[in-house]
Amino acid sequence: MSTTCSAVPKLATNPTRTRSTPTADPPGVAARPGWARPTAPASSCRTLRAGTDTGPRPGRCSRRATPRLAAPCTARVVLRPQHREAPVPTDVVVVGSGPNGLAAAVTCARAGLEVVVLEAQETVGGGARTLDLGLADGVVHDLCSAVHPMAWASPFLQEFDLAARGVELLTPEVSYAQPLDDGEAGIAYRDLERTVAALGPDGPAWRALLGPLAARPDVVVGVGLGDRRSIPGGLLPTGVPTALRYALGLVEQGTPLWTRRFRGHVAPALLTGVMSHAIHPLPAVPAAGAGLLLAALAHAGAGWPLPRGGSQAIVAALRADLEAHGGTVRPGHRVASPADLPPARCVLLDTNPRTAVRVLGDRLPARRRRALERFRYGHGAAKVDFVLSGPVPWAHPEVGRAGTVHVGGSQEQVAEAEAHVGAGRHAPRPTILLSDPTVVDPGREVGGLRPLWTYAHVPAGSDVDVTEAVTAQVERFAPGFRDVVVTSRCIPAARLVDHDENYVGGDISAGALDLVQMVARPSASVDPYRLAEGVYLCSASAPPGPGVHGMAGWFAARRALRQVFDVRRPPALAPGVPA
Repeated sequence: MSTTCSAVPKLATNPTRTRSTPTADPPGVAARPGWARPTAPASSCRTLRAGTDTGPRPGRCSRRATPRLAAPCTARVVLRPQHREAPVPTDVVVVGSGPNGLAAAVTCARAGLEVVVLEAQETVGGGARTLDLGLADGVVHDLCSAVHPMAWASPFLQEFDLAARGVELLTPEVSYAQPLDDGEAGIAYRDLERTVAALGPDGPAWRALLGPLAARPDVVVGVGLGDRRSIPGGLLPTGVPTALRYALGLVEQGTPLWTRRFRGHVAPALLTGVMSHAIHPLPAVPAAGAGLLLAALAHAGAGWPLPRGGSQAIVAALRADLEAHGGTVRPGHRVASPADLPPARCVLLDTNPRTAVRVLGDRLPARRRRALERFRYGHGAAKVDFVLSGPVPWAHPEVGRAGTVHVGGSQEQVAEAEAHVGAGRHAPRPTILLSDPTVVDPGREVGGLRPLWTYAHVPAGSDVDVTEAVTAQVERFAPGFRDVVVTSRCIPAARLVDHDENYVGGDISAGALDLVQMVARPSASVDPYRLAEGVYLCSASAPPGPGVHGMAGWFAARRALRQVFDVRRPPALAPGVPA
């Protein structure tokens, strides 16, 4: 969710809330809008004895008695402008209802604060929404995210406890797969040893690289999903060896050394497919960081699960908890000017830096503004949603059991495709991510029709309809795919921003994942979340970056609680536990 306003509301310093109490009009005096009638002091107007004069002198009540008929004195009513009290400020306003925005809102609401979430779209959830696109009756598609390894691995979502809130994570036996031209395929089973056996001679090398990381996912997640400013969770006292292995893996797989570990072509292709999630030329250290984290999670815990019913289940759980603690969500509320934001003591922006600059206007310090204006956005993704009459007819049958398929071929072919995109060109054979949710969630099939979720890597800002390119690339590894396609819809990279305003040019990572921005995200500063007094960035443009994990929102909200509201102890998140 994004905004286009020039300033944030004036932050209140006094938490005491006051509201004016209307007073009745004096008898016989008509009300006038914007004016109030003062009550005359008791001493200025008395009931006089019989025979005294009640006629007042101009401008004041008469106090001198004259032999007149007895009557009560009446004061002249003087109309004065009514004092207009400032609107009562909300404690916290969150702009954007993606997972990070909702994580921030939940954290603040559980601390006892009044929270309002403003969302430009008519539906809540940002990139984690599940919608009926009108392609087939009852068939719903995930708008952006579909597969959620962070749903069980994220420290925020672990504490929030999705399972206790009725969110069912369905884990496929095959976490991900990489089909190849010769009919072979790399298969990453959730069971590490089964994967090792399937990779043949390269199996032991796969185990040596990923086994220690999968054994301590808390350490890898602590490093990968940290705030880049503090000691990662799980590191001390026993996680240092695992962290060192992770760091060595980044150096190996993020540099030209990436070809030296494996002897065959299947294992390197399988790992390269995971690293392609970064949408970045390969090899690269940031891509290796994301790839090794995801590859380790594929062999640990719940693997790469899909929420039953779609990504919206995660959003619904977050929203329900927010509202249970007094929070409010306002869909269809685009923040286009300062008047669109209610007064607030604290503002949390689940937006990209470009939008944040517009929102803050002159409140943003000049140095901070310049830093945010230098923020770089990444390459694009074009979304193609299909409706199929049956499963994808993969040449290798085990690929059909995977919750996620990386479609691109060998390591060299994927690297070539990513190099094209990095140079601003469309790859003849683009890298594609694909998921058929019915592999683990048969309820997503309606009347014999099922959704197929795909996106292709393309240059930033591309307005090209890639439906044919995606169809041809899938057909390459699944002959007969065209025969099961009932209908489809493409959202070019340039139009993704219409569905989530953080996706500038189709950048679904909300910022380039290069080496500098892996650390200095959104800029090089001691506190990457605090933008101005009482204003915080809580989106994927802040650490730790993209993914449905809620960590950026959690980190930003905890800082806001401490710095604005002097709440030193973060609230508990688990259901049934007092905040």
